[in-house]
Amino acid sequence: MIATINPVTGETTATFPAHTTEQVDAVLTAAVSAQKQWRLVPVEDRVQVLRNTAKVLRERKADYARLITLEMGKPVSEAEAEIEKCALTAEYYAETAPAHLAPEQIASSAASSGVVFDPLGVVLAIMPWNYPFWQFFRFVLPAVAAGNGAILKHANNVPQAALAVQDIMEQAGLPERLFATVLIESSEVAALIADDRIAAVTLTGSTQVGSIVASQAGAALKKQVLELGGSDPFIVLADADVRAAAKTAVKARFSNNGQSCVNAKRFIVDEKIADEFVAEFTANTKALVVGDPTDPATTIGPMARENLRTELHDQVTRTLAGGGQLVLGGNVVDGPGYYYEPTIIDHVKPGQAAFDEETFGPVAAIIRVSSTEEAITLANQSEYGLGAALWTQDTAAAAAELLPKIDAGAVFINGMVASDPRLPFGGIKKSGYGRELGSYGIREFTNMKTFWTGPATN
Repeated sequence: MIATINPVTGETTATFPAHTTEQVDAVLTAAVSAQKQWRLVPVEDRVQVLRNTAKVLRERKADYARLITLEMGKPVSEAEAEIEKCALTAEYYAETAPAHLAPEQIASSAASSGVVFDPLGVVLAIMPWNYPFWQFFRFVLPAVAAGNGAILKHANNVPQAALAVQDIMEQAGLPERLFATVLIESSEVAALIADDRIAAVTLTGSTQVGSIVASQAGAALKKQVLELGGSDPFIVLADADVRAAAKTAVKARFSNNGQSCVNAKRFIVDEKIADEFVAEFTANTKALVVGDPTDPATTIGPMARENLRTELHDQVTRTLAGGGQLVLGGNVVDGPGYYYEPTIIDHVKPGQAAFDEETFGPVAAIIRVSSTEEAITLANQSEYGLGAALWTQDTAAAAAELLPKIDAGAVFINGMVASDPRLPFGGIKKSGYGRELGSYGIREFTNMKTFWTGPATN
């Protein structure tokens, strides 16, 4: 049985029977059949579904946002922003997909040669709970525009979101059975990956799960895109605008209740301005409102699951035992639900949990450094490489000298790391591989097929 547990109360609010093996088999067969027809539809016609998707999302934005909030606990204002971002991405690809997928002429010895972008087939999407609409739509919109079909295996604590996105795609006019949600246990995913009807796999999730999925897909020689964990550095150099950096740092760390792969987690600050930054950051963090996420005034809701809160508190405890100094928070909130206090730990060093591990919740680690060189070294001293933020008033030097030295899939100078449908998004090292969004993302699930037409020329 797949269940929704309200993170505000800890109570089960809805249950759904898992799909049987026979039901999943029928879904796969139908998706393959539908995709064979869909791939023949011109991309200019396929993108009408994306325009319709944006319309459906906006028409029921309040309902979908409330659903997200009740299933995983984010403040409803952030849930509404998530729905709007999905709609904007649908509109972006509706306008740009034909150009992104247009054949490219490349000069060679042929009379005519180049590349065309054919769909791969039916893609399995294994999606997380933290952005239950956005993570799915940022994959599916370019994938179906490119002519693919899709099967969604969502996180099992957000089954209502999983069913809602299927309903949205059907309302938008996607051909019947081209996309479907399957409600199954995680133990059944390996069989899906191995199934010949699945052409490729995309996963957004933990590094541990990514390693498992990569090995399973690799054994079947199937394309994968993996967007995994992160311990993103937020580097504040001595010449930075400290007030602006500290203000942005609160959103960068605590948005989505601190539960995002691209949340800033390690705040690496030059010691010359560290006291000022910590004071500003702490004052801004104290202004956050912990409470009922359906209340528009709330800025921090509960964590999504009790086990996640337990793991986070253990990381805090171990970091403090290792020498970190508690500035704010550090406690489980008494009462029902899975609340954790917004927490700041100063003087964190390598070897402590908050430096070495991904802290997936409202906990910020302050690391003090004596130089720009040390800041970059510690930023890179991580098994992760998703995003990085760099704060300095010398933006020319940052772009020319420091940007190439930072090991990350994205570097944001004087801003917070965030995905943008116009730009590629993804990581390196144990943060995964492949890219979503932009022109690069839409081509990930295509066969970049070379064409060559003779006669040969000199």
